[in-house]
Amino acid sequence: MEAITLGQLLEAVGGELLGEFADRDAPIDRVDTDSRSMHPGALFIPLTGDRFDGHAYINAALEGGAGGCLTARTRDSYLPGKFYVKVEDTQKALRDLAAWYKNRFSIPFVAVTGSVGKTTAKDMLAAVLGVKYKVLKTEGNFNNNVGLPLTLLRLDSSVQIAVLEMGMDGLGQIDYLADIVKPDVGVITNVGDAHIERLGSRENILKAKCELLPHVKSGGMVVLNGDDALLSGLRGNTPVPAVFCGRGEGCEYRAQPTGGDGVSHIHCRLTTPKMDREVKIPALGDHMIYPALIAAAVGERFGLTPDEVEEGLGQFVPTRMRMNVLRRGEGITILDDTYNANPQSMRAAISVLADSKGGRKTAILGDMLELGPFAPALHSGVGEYLGAVGIDCLVAVGQMAEHIAQGARDAGVPTVFHCRTREEAKAVLPQVVGPDCTVLLKGSRGMKLEELTAKLLELTAEG
Repeated sequence: MEAITLGQLLEAVGGELLGEFADRDAPIDRVDTDSRSMHPGALFIPLTGDRFDGHAYINAALEGGAGGCLTARTRDSYLPGKFYVKVEDTQKALRDLAAWYKNRFSIPFVAVTGSVGKTTAKDMLAAVLGVKYKVLKTEGNFNNNVGLPLTLLRLDSSVQIAVLEMGMDGLGQIDYLADIVKPDVGVITNVGDAHIERLGSRENILKAKCELLPHVKSGGMVVLNGDDALLSGLRGNTPVPAVFCGRGEGCEYRAQPTGGDGVSHIHCRLTTPKMDREVKIPALGDHMIYPALIAAAVGERFGLTPDEVEEGLGQFVPTRMRMNVLRRGEGITILDDTYNANPQSMRAAISVLADSKGGRKTAILGDMLELGPFAPALHSGVGEYLGAVGIDCLVAVGQMAEHIAQGARDAGVPTVFHCRTREEAKAVLPQVVGPDCTVLLKGSRGMKLEELTAKLLELTAEG
């Protein structure tokens, strides 16, 4: 963050200065919302939720080094040498500050949302654009109404383009985020079943994702998945011009998988208005053509040459726990895709496992959350898919995963375990990992299957 003054903060958030501190030229060069990680001179913003209230930690933050804070309440006393800015709502003030600060930078902004693959698309976009530009991108899970403003507050004069991920679990949330950013390019990767419990149907999920579109700047562009039945229906009906990515002939940006080693990369034929060549993508799964196409489309929009696009694709590195390939001794490969899961991403990950070179193929799959009344059928469908693609062994973890297990048994998967807890699953792992095998781990974030990844690494440690 580039330094702003207390006076500028007051202007940005419409705040009122409390206490005796009066130096409106006092600098602020960082914003923190966690009182445990204060930096000298930082602004502390206490957020509130159903089960927490950051106002209780204001003194701890200021004593820990923060220069001052926002507050939605007057206080009985004020620490000397610290500023207190009264606002109506601290989360709204964070949003207003981020929007004000963002407008100081005349650079392009790319916003990415979608049911599946938005993080991968964001990372691949950053890799490609990074060949030519200094890129700021969303890190980790900072894709919500707190994380996105904090990401914008990391902007500085060295950044030439920003790639921002936008998550949601209900209507109105993408609208909230996109109104802050007002992107030059909007990307929707696909429309799936994630959050269908809250939204009720894919049509409502489409509606939620499309909240992005009206906020794309005039003269901007949207990039959509042309192989997605719902998104393809938007052709000719978007506020700014749209380009479509996919395998179909009707897509302006097309790709066809042409092979790969089943270990570290795939090859695909990439055809765009400016290039037609085979490229190597350092990731597994045919579904990786979609983020590659998105990155090519946005890269060409911002002047990258075919050689630069290809170079950027080759530099892609997935975010941790997003189909990370972990090599162990004795021909053992662990596919750590534990960050999150929904029916579409489950099938994509299982396809990667099915195409792997390992002899025995084992899937360790956890519950997929937020599927509501659709959950039993959607879990059963995943189990049936395991049998259809020839997976040898399943360890299903969680209450709903019982339906994955039953679907797998019905589909002829030879070995099936159902474990209600991670601890039960840990006891099973020695039976399912051995020489010349590939093991996939995937489940919703709340299932914390990374604990099972850690156990597998322990079991397969050399020496």
